Amino acid sequence: MRILIDIGHPAHVHLFRNLALDMVNKGHEILFTCREKEFEIDLLSHYKLPFESLGKKPGSLTGKLTGLVKFDCKLFSVARKFRPDLFLSHGSHYAAHVSLLTGRPHIALEDTYNFEQIWLYKPFTSVILTSDYEHPLKSGRVIRYSGYHELAYLHPNRFIPDRSVLKELGMEESANYIIIRFVSWQASHDIGHKGLSLEDKLFSVTEFSRHAKVFISSEAVLPKELEKFRLNLSPERIHDALAFSSLLFGESSTMAEEAAILGIPAFFLNNKSTYYSKHLEKEYGLLFNYSESESDLRESVRKGIELLNTPGVKQEWQEKRAKLLREKIDVTPFLVWFVENWPESFRIMKEDPDYQLRFR
Repeated sequence: MRILIDIGHPAHVHLFRNLALDMVNKGHEILFTCREKEFEIDLLSHYKLPFESLGKKPGSLTGKLTGLVKFDCKLFSVARKFRPDLFLSHGSHYAAHVSLLTGRPHIALEDTYNFEQIWLYKPFTSVILTSDYEHPLKSGRVIRYSGYHELAYLHPNRFIPDRSVLKELGMEESANYIIIRFVSWQASHDIGHKGLSLEDKLFSVTEFSRHAKVFISSEAVLPKELEKFRLNLSPERIHDALAFSSLLFGESSTMAEEAAILGIPAFFLNNKSTYYSKHLEKEYGLLFNYSESESDLRESVRKGIELLNTPGVKQEWQEKRAKLLREKIDVTPFLVWFVENWPESFRIMKEDPDYQLRFR
């Protein structure tokens, strides 16, 4: 089987990299395509995954609109050469459009529920795989499974954190450090959000620095006042750093969810929390959702400092994580089975939704 995997975000490399390696070991052919946003090329190269770049991802609204046609054409050209049997993506409308043009199925994964994107790919997609928490995507094409995207690469069967990252960060084993994440606010679903102000960023960094070492991961250019806090680490090492941190705080839903899956207290600041982040807070108490307002920012910092100074928090969060892992599946083998057995896998899951529980 020849599978073309289209990605639009660094997290998508992690989502599909274990599947790709497993499929290659089984004799299948894989090709990744990407638009360059942040660290996609670095990650694809590090994991030795075959890929073709379709160019830089535009930041402006005009660029995104013209990119609809430009990247469709570029992906179609790549697909004609590669001749995939199947397209796989995290809700890529480019993959969906080209799958229609080439007469091949498109399997999409979805966990953000940004309908301005879903409307662009859903009509041309064969099946959409989603987690089984409550969300608004209703369709006969939806297959729900008991897991999360992050469990495709952060499940303990797939990921054991490397303690050598502490030396790389200059941290002692017993010392507390936190990671603060700022985003660029250039995604289509970021329209209408302004994020934290410079004053809010300075306040949070200053307050947290009184209690722990602070490292900042940022999509956007950091102001000179915060540059000294930059996390200088290879992108493939970020999950090692997260796993040994005491707290994740910031504007990124992906990193907050990754921290939660690793059993690290996570704070997500956004005026519109995701269905996923709300679920992790309500069901497991692993994550805290706050708005972008100044009052919520100050309350979230206060709560974060309280956790940093509360004995036993790390053990408490690891117990919450253990509960989650007992109830969820190892996502990569499920995805491998679903893709390798398409379209029979779709019929099986429709007739017996509990079939996927064998992947626990």
